[in-house]
Amino acid sequence: MSAVTKAAKPRKERRGLTRKTREAIAFYACVSPWIFGFVVFTAIPMVASLYLSFTDWDSFQSPNFVGFANYVKAFTKDPLFWKVLGHTFYYACVSVPLSLLIALYLSNLLSNNFRGKRAFRTIIYLPSLVPLVSAGLIFKWLLKPEDGPINAFLSIFGIKGPAWLLDTHWVIPAIILLSLWQVGGGTILLISAINGVPKELYEAAEIDGAGHYRMFWNITFPMITPILFFNLVTGIIGAFQVFDQVYILTEGGPDNASQMMVPYIYTTAFKNFQMGYASALAWILFVIIMIISALVLRSSSAWVFYESEVKK
Repeated sequence: MSAVTKAAKPRKERRGLTRKTREAIAFYACVSPWIFGFVVFTAIPMVASLYLSFTDWDSFQSPNFVGFANYVKAFTKDPLFWKVLGHTFYYACVSVPLSLLIALYLSNLLSNNFRGKRAFRTIIYLPSLVPLVSAGLIFKWLLKPEDGPINAFLSIFGIKGPAWLLDTHWVIPAIILLSLWQVGGGTILLISAINGVPKELYEAAEIDGAGHYRMFWNITFPMITPILFFNLVTGIIGAFQVFDQVYILTEGGPDNASQMMVPYIYTTAFKNFQMGYASALAWILFVIIMIISALVLRSSSAWVFYESEVKK
């Protein structure tokens, strides 16, 4: 019985990972590919470009530190910079509101119940799936001044079509026309937002005698402002970063009449081999986009309606 009388040895508790630690490990294991990609392809290049913006690196010799000389050159010694910046603002100020208005009109139209509604939605959305490279080549053919289909159509009504991509006055409107090719993406988002508006609001307004116009501006429009705000911000950022349309259609011509900021940065860096100056231009563009986005975000409190805020 000596075994019974012996004091039982206390069992050693196994120290394992806590639930919180295991969840943290699983979380970082899942996001580590994204973190790696962000660090390698975004964070490191951004830091490197910031450093290069203060140098005169030409892609071949060792970079020499020049301070703010590249930034001073952009604002005081490079007349093409202001011309390109003006083109970019012109493109953004026209293409973004125009895209929003067209998307708003189409979404309101396609939200009604009519025969073939799904087919029309598909037709509107499909062009946004076409790569801009392919769409640009098609538009380049459509806008040919002599034998292009668009000018041929205008000639039926006795209208002489412009040279489009060869005319300094019409080249940016032609690029804007290509940008409207992808309006279907924003239209689908707005259709989803309109369908999410509570039907009770329309029923109550109809009882009060409100017409379709009044119901749209007093019910539909306020309820879809979050999606409009999203489309506005992404549209502004995309407009200031426009590249494919310009590079495919005109490469900045004729006579730099369609040159935009990102194609100009590309030309400066990889054709003129002024990598330091191109990095400075990229950071100037980044600051401009950040300032405009911050102003739009600040203004959202005055016109963007969130249903959750009312419920609180």
